[in-house]
Amino acid sequence: MKAFVFPGQGAQFVGMGKDLYDNNPLAKELFEKANDILGYRITDIMFEGTDEELKQTKVTQPAVFLHSVISALCLGDDFNPAMVAGHSLGEFSALVAVGALSFEDGLKLVYARAMAMQKACDVAPSTMAAIVGLPDEKIEEICAEVNKGGHVVVPANYNCPGQLVISGNIEAINEACEKLKAAGAKRALPLKVGGAFHSPLMQPAKDELQAAIEKTTFAAPKCPVYQNVDGNAHTEPEDIKANLIAQLTSSVRWTESVRNMIAGGADDFTECGPGKALQGMIGRIDKSVASHGIE
Repeated sequence: MKAFVFPGQGAQFVGMGKDLYDNNPLAKELFEKANDILGYRITDIMFEGTDEELKQTKVTQPAVFLHSVISALCLGDDFNPAMVAGHSLGEFSALVAVGALSFEDGLKLVYARAMAMQKACDVAPSTMAAIVGLPDEKIEEICAEVNKGGHVVVPANYNCPGQLVISGNIEAINEACEKLKAAGAKRALPLKVGGAFHSPLMQPAKDELQAAIEKTTFAAPKCPVYQNVDGNAHTEPEDIKANLIAQLTSSVRWTESVRNMIAGGADDFTECGPGKALQGMIGRIDKSVASHGIE
């Protein structure tokens, strides 16, 4: 069974989507529509901008979304998923690709999400860190210990066995990293991000995004969508909306999502969008399934 998966923020690179724009009329039409909706030429930044310009959250999120969705839609009949999932931001791409959201509404929500997250980041100095080589339970235990001091640090992304990203106040992240290294982590590396995504510190962004999501029309997707907050398959529009709202302050349960997709029959995963990060994670979750990008 075929599963299609969509990457999140961090997969971007300058030049992304240019081949699609130059060689596919549908892609060109959708990219130009996106420029009109956003009110600026995001394609100029995607195709020929600088790394710094592309790294701005308000640019990165719509850019990764556009590359991912347009890549899927340009496959035509070859886009035939039995199920889909997206990592964080990628969940919006997945929902548009399978018809739960229109292209226009998906892009508007992603832009609203990006702006709300940027605001929340500006309010509270916070960050994230990648932890490699410790069991999830040990990381959860140390985060809980650091939280007792009145700090905020939580598991944010359960990416694959042996790789988990934590999120929280800068002080709390630094303290947790020291404790995790002392507990035997191979690496505990603060990431170059501007905020504590998928943590309680994103509550202001969640409130803002909730208002936008509640005004948006969702339809039933053409196949099940495995969502981040619980790793389970969903098809009911109201459930999908509630999970999308909860996602900003909840952990991304990617390992669980992939395992549940495999249990549901998925044996061939295609990553739609920039980079190969999800292919690497899927390979570490279960080596018996195929994972690749779009040919």
